[in-house]
Amino acid sequence: SQVLSALQFGLVALSSLFFLVDPIATIPVFLFMTSDSGPAERSRMARSAALTCFFVLTGFSLVGTVLFRLLGITLPAFQTAGGIILLLVGLDMVQARRSGTKEAPGEVEEAVVKSDAGIVPLGMPMLAGPGAISNVVVLTGQASHWWETMTVYVAIALTALASYFFLAAADRVRRRMSETTIHILTRIMGILITALAVQFIATGAKALGLVPVAH
Repeated sequence: SQVLSALQFGLVALSSLFFLVDPIATIPVFLFMTSDSGPAERSRMARSAALTCFFVLTGFSLVGTVLFRLLGITLPAFQTAGGIILLLVGLDMVQARRSGTKEAPGEVEEAVVKSDAGIVPLGMPMLAGPGAISNVVVLTGQASHWWETMTVYVAIALTALASYFFLAAADRVRRRMSETTIHILTRIMGILITALAVQFIATGAKALGLVPVAH
């Protein structure tokens, strides 16, 4: 039946999208970027990241294929760019220091930059990364009926909502951990984020033909 078909399609969309967005893995980066922020500021950044994730994925599911074609952008190029952004974040995390881009003088500038951090890199490419973007583009392309397309948007909304709750809960996680523990975890996650960034760049560069493929 149509309902069963839509439910099956929606389940596939939701499970694949949630694992690709992986909000749990973003928690250490979120804690690192909000190390000197109050609860209200953390909640605002969590909301900003989740909304960015929602609008980016919804936007690409609507016009992704057309946009890439119009601008002449390939997914590997997008993946490489996302990898470079992650690499900069990862290197800062390895040194357990605040990103230099956040060292703006004055409270107004600092608030603006912190708000931007919820958009880049938290909202994109940490949550809405190349994998999640390509996933929604493929899913909407595969949808043969309007109700299947709607389940993709529902899956995006539920994933974004889950991302907000996980990041908002990071505030409670922080209160139960010492600064030393957070610094240790930050450095470990920094190494993993850096490795992920290198993988993004390598995969993108190989697909772009910038790296020769071994035969």
